Amino acid sequence: MDKNPRNADNRIVFSVLSIPTIMLIIGYFIYPFPPSDMARMLIQLPIFLGLILLGIGFLWREKRTGGKIKILGWLVFAFFWATSPNYLYLSEGGDIVNAVLCILGVYLLVYIAYHEWLSLSRGETVSCLNWFAGATFLAGIIYFTIDSPVFPAIKNIMIEMVASQTSGLLNFLGLESFSSGPFVYYQGYPIMIIFSCTAVQSMVLFVGMIVPLNNAVLKRKIYGLLVTIPPIYFLNLIRTSSVIYLAGGGITSVEVAHNIIGKTGSLIALVVFAFIIFRILPELYDEIVCIIDLPKRKGPVENFFINLLGKKKDENR
Repeated sequence: MDKNPRNADNRIVFSVLSIPTIMLIIGYFIYPFPPSDMARMLIQLPIFLGLILLGIGFLWREKRTGGKIKILGWLVFAFFWATSPNYLYLSEGGDIVNAVLCILGVYLLVYIAYHEWLSLSRGETVSCLNWFAGATFLAGIIYFTIDSPVFPAIKNIMIEMVASQTSGLLNFLGLESFSSGPFVYYQGYPIMIIFSCTAVQSMVLFVGMIVPLNNAVLKRKIYGLLVTIPPIYFLNLIRTSSVIYLAGGGITSVEVAHNIIGKTGSLIALVVFAFIIFRILPELYDEIVCIIDLPKRKGPVENFFINLLGKKKDENR
């Protein structure tokens, strides 16, 4: 057994950097594009297994056992994301941004697993690590259940409901339209409502962040949900109606209306809601800052990069 601390630290650094890299290579080959129906079904296994392990680890009373379960959960969930960059890039018409973010996300999830290990090795309890596991479990289990091919009816109902309500809002504003299934017709121009147009991602994000806050009282958590979820849903109907009005009326293209105007408006709204929820639940702000500050714990990985950057600075002098 190697008792040299430096060698042990080097193995940790190598593991944190190599594990996500190996996952991404394997994921590229086992989940080709376009995926078969069987591949779509099989990929549900690492999604839900990883999320369930995170949920169990979040609820487990004994910290060491809970930490070990969360480490396994993060690694399994990271493997799912390692299968996704190629799919995101090709399914979204060569959009490199989401693919790159997905790749970085795999390294981030393994990095979170590393910090769970660091807490176990140091005998420390970092509240935001448990909160982050609970938030990921809750938001993920809701979102991926709705989006799962196992339960297609849930997603279809939500899409058609948003299409119908978008058409209703346009008619209320004096802009004659009608919906049929996922399509909204305005001035003879059909625009299809897809899953990402339902604002489910934004709503489950806030549910996931708010509910697992163990230090916040229930009354403020309920209030936080009430001032975010219903307004997000209603503002999304305004967004979808605006996109259809702009594109269907020939004012601009669907791409500009949806990808630039619509997404910019959504981003601004999310920032505003974040500031509102921080006032209601300052505990949420503390947990997010804690996650951002994880590199300050200066474990083997952080010290490796500190030394590496320090050597480069010395070489450049």
